[in-house]
Amino acid sequence: MLSENMTEALNGQINKEMYSAYLYMDMSAHCTYEGLGGFANWFMVQYQEEMSHAMKIYDYINEQGGKVVLNAIEKPPGTFGTPLEMFEATLKHEQFITKSIHELVELAYEEKDYATQIFLQWFVTEQIEEEANDNELIAKLKLVGNDGNGLFMLDRELEARSFVPPATE
Repeated sequence: MLSENMTEALNGQINKEMYSAYLYMDMSAHCTYEGLGGFANWFMVQYQEEMSHAMKIYDYINEQGGKVVLNAIEKPPGTFGTPLEMFEATLKHEQFITKSIHELVELAYEEKDYATQIFLQWFVTEQIEEEANDNELIAKLKLVGNDGNGLFMLDRELEARSFVPPATE
């Protein structure tokens, strides 16, 4: 059984994951508009991942007898700059999400909510991967610089990314 505090915090995380999805869908639309189909694909896959994260928390709250409460999702910025600036913003956002997950883990420890501690470990590991992916793409974009051929090659590479739903436990 989830405490009211934990239920409220997890509902807040659903909102953050939904905002993440909304942000990445907006970034995907921006990339499509700019003619960067591979980048658009990468961000659309990211959108799908974030939606699955939100649903994972949604299902957990329901399984634990809590009440899911959905709040309004903030509007994303709509302008994103260069691909490098987009991925720097993506990394900054994922670092914000990592901090939020860590705060949830702290709350679970404080409340001696062992089930939620175990549940959240998946998200802790996932955030390590999210930040590593962003850092790798930032490094590649810095190497490419203003070279159109390099950007074209990276765009082609990102076209191959596909969504793989998280394994059910």
